[in-house]
Amino acid sequence: MNTQRTPGGTPPILCLGETMVLLTPDEGRLAKNSHLGIHVGGAESNVAAGIAHLGHDVEWISRLGNDPFGHIITDFLRSRGVCLDRVQVDPERPTGIYFKDREPEASRVYYYRAGSAASALSPGDSALLALEQRTLCHISGITAALSPSANNLLQHILIDHKVPDVLISFDVNYRPALWPPQAAAKRLLELARHADIVVVGRDEAQGLWGTERAEDVREILPDVPHLVVKDAGIEAVHFTGGAVTRQPALAAEIVELVGAGDAFAAGYLSGLMRGFDTPRALRLGHLMAGLTLQHVSDLPLLPAPEDILAVSGLDGDDWTAIRLNASHLDDLHSLSPKGNTCVH
Repeated sequence: MNTQRTPGGTPPILCLGETMVLLTPDEGRLAKNSHLGIHVGGAESNVAAGIAHLGHDVEWISRLGNDPFGHIITDFLRSRGVCLDRVQVDPERPTGIYFKDREPEASRVYYYRAGSAASALSPGDSALLALEQRTLCHISGITAALSPSANNLLQHILIDHKVPDVLISFDVNYRPALWPPQAAAKRLLELARHADIVVVGRDEAQGLWGTERAEDVREILPDVPHLVVKDAGIEAVHFTGGAVTRQPALAAEIVELVGAGDAFAAGYLSGLMRGFDTPRALRLGHLMAGLTLQHVSDLPLLPAPEDILAVSGLDGDDWTAIRLNASHLDDLHSLSPKGNTCVH
């Protein structure tokens, strides 16, 4: 599939959704720290940055406030190779921010995003998206929860005015802090049923829809052309037509869970766009997730893309023998198949 734009053209991959500035201590609780690190976090822009790192031409579209936080976000995403030509700056609404308490066993997040610039996304922005010129558009269920107008934009993209030749990727991404489970369950299922690609966690689907197994998720989403059910550190299960593919996850050191799901989506979508077979596309997703798990930021600096792609080519015992730790954020070459570190 086409993943590079023609000169002067539109990036073929689009990611749409809210991005915020994250303030968090390097370790421990907010109440015990006077110094906080500044990071950038947003599900769809995380995917965009991951896809860009893997060599694709990708654009992120949203709304940001005319404030320092908006400038931090645009500077950071540009540095990661993401096109931001159509990002809208709102002179009245602020950029959303959030804080994270870091604990050994879990993290707690505090959002300050009500009335944010991104909550003003609406069907009026649809022309800005230039979907007719895209190959892939990635969105998530978070946008549906931001505001009625943002929910209506997803309705426009997925249901009312879906562009036939564009693959729509939908990460369910349920956030309990944004809306109650009963309302979320119904709406997210409706949106997912109209997507071409759906990514959802097995535990997430169980909480929303009462589905215990990946196969149960397939039963309620029988017509989605590409359904991926992630089961944390165990495996990812892919359904297309009547075919089922299971790919075990990597053993990986865990510093922070947040961001790993977006990294998985970036890797899987990159593999799909490259024409990789399903097991390798899933392995690329697992690898990107495993590398992200080892850092407090949603978007750590990653190893060279050619090494990431080469390691995704490992299978069988070579794959299951991999143990990721923090050192691989700097050097993945040691895991690459000898003499096979070129981009495929």
